[in-house]
Amino acid sequence: MIYHSMSDCKLTILGCGSAKPTMTNSPSGQILDLCDKSFMIDCGEGVQITMQRLGTRTARLYNIFISHLHGDHCFGLIGLLSTLGMLRRTQPMHIYAHADLEGLLRPWLDYYCSDLPYEVVFHAINPRKHEVIYEDRTVTVETIPLKHSVPCCGFLFTEHHRDSEPMKRYAYCSDTMYSEKIVPIIEGVETLYHEATFLQEQADRCKVVMHSTAAEAATIAQKAQVKQLIIGHFSARVLDQTLFLEETKPIFENTILAEERKTYSLNTLNTPNH
Repeated sequence: MIYHSMSDCKLTILGCGSAKPTMTNSPSGQILDLCDKSFMIDCGEGVQITMQRLGTRTARLYNIFISHLHGDHCFGLIGLLSTLGMLRRTQPMHIYAHADLEGLLRPWLDYYCSDLPYEVVFHAINPRKHEVIYEDRTVTVETIPLKHSVPCCGFLFTEHHRDSEPMKRYAYCSDTMYSEKIVPIIEGVETLYHEATFLQEQADRCKVVMHSTAAEAATIAQKAQVKQLIIGHFSARVLDQTLFLEETKPIFENTILAEERKTYSLNTLNTPNH
């Protein structure tokens, strides 16, 4: 049985594949439920379909965070925003992303979604800078600069309690080469999601396309002394995804292989809620 506290933190994996969709994996997308709010992290193509199949409620979804402007992390936006309009949403949707996204997406919104009953608000962020980009009474979101072929950042979510309970933190590290520069930012977080696109035998390929191996993700988790690691963004070239775990567990035992359409309670670590 899953235990849910008053400030339950849940993560739903909408997509954990890389750029090429497969029969088992869709492009990147997540919903983080924290402090009675929902936050979307990346929005790959098809994310809204998975949300509908899961019955994901969007009433508490006001903020979308896009790590970078490769299509497998943002192609789902126009479909999602359009569908929310059909559902007669009236509350604004805030999108935090590289400044170029507004210029790219605004013409599509004007052409296909000119009658949206709600406002889409863009917030330009600098992926190369570590800074707070969102803050309310209970949650702070900071950028985590990453090392990729285009400007890219992860996101660190910190929950603030009114009482003496310890803070909960979730770190999302999207597409990136191995970089120990992120270790001080994510040190000690309860849960780290880190891309693990390739196996170690494909390390040379990682350097070319600027991604990480599963072993490198585990090494980051070990050095940052996180409590739990979830790996994802799996290459379509690797047909047996259990091989990713075989590489991570000797380095960092408490590793979970991300599974699409599953929800994880980050209060009770290592326990999926199907």
